[in-house]
Amino acid sequence: MSMPQAARTDTGQRPVQATPFPFLLDPSSAALIVIDMQRDFVEAGGFGETLGNDITPCQAIVPIVRQLLKGFRAAKLTIIHTRECHQPDLSDCPPAKRNRGTPSLRIGDHGPLGRILIDGEPGAEIVPDLEPIAGEIVIAKPGKGAFYATDLQQILQQRAITQLVFAGVTTEVCVQTTMREANDRGFECLLAQDATASYFPHFKQSAITMMTAQGAIVGWAADTADILAAFHE
Repeated sequence: MSMPQAARTDTGQRPVQATPFPFLLDPSSAALIVIDMQRDFVEAGGFGETLGNDITPCQAIVPIVRQLLKGFRAAKLTIIHTRECHQPDLSDCPPAKRNRGTPSLRIGDHGPLGRILIDGEPGAEIVPDLEPIAGEIVIAKPGKGAFYATDLQQILQQRAITQLVFAGVTTEVCVQTTMREANDRGFECLLAQDATASYFPHFKQSAITMMTAQGAIVGWAADTADILAAFHE
């Protein structure tokens, strides 16, 4: 049975058709967080590809993320970009993260895009089509979650943000981790489901199913077009 459409409230909330039921978006307290759309994860020769992954799904969402950015920029809302990267001496990269599996290259090794996931190297930068513009916040994070060892919580509190819209890669790792961290901190979370991707499409779907289950236990999921349409109601 489909859920009924929610009506716009007199508090400025605008309904977004979402799973598992409509999300009431309040643009005055919402921010967009674009997770790790970096060359190392999206481009040929990057870390993602050196691990043996198919980067095609991550490349495919770039135009959709761009549309999402365009909509949030037009609405003059807070936009935050994250980059997963480490200090050159790897002091913030524990062995439990670096020494796993048998990849051809590890974090900190020299690859086609410079030292892998090292702050300041070409591969750690955001892909050119999604490059942040003046006024947008860029957070370098050493972990999978964007709240760990960063000032994201303080930034959101200072701006009175209570709702977060998410995009980026990968759905089941850094995106899901950050959404769960945000949910635990009391934020309402909405995933732009066509603006997120995984190297393994079935992982993406499983992650979305888990996060939206049990009455949006972690958050909601909606298409980019439906999210942006709420700005014009």
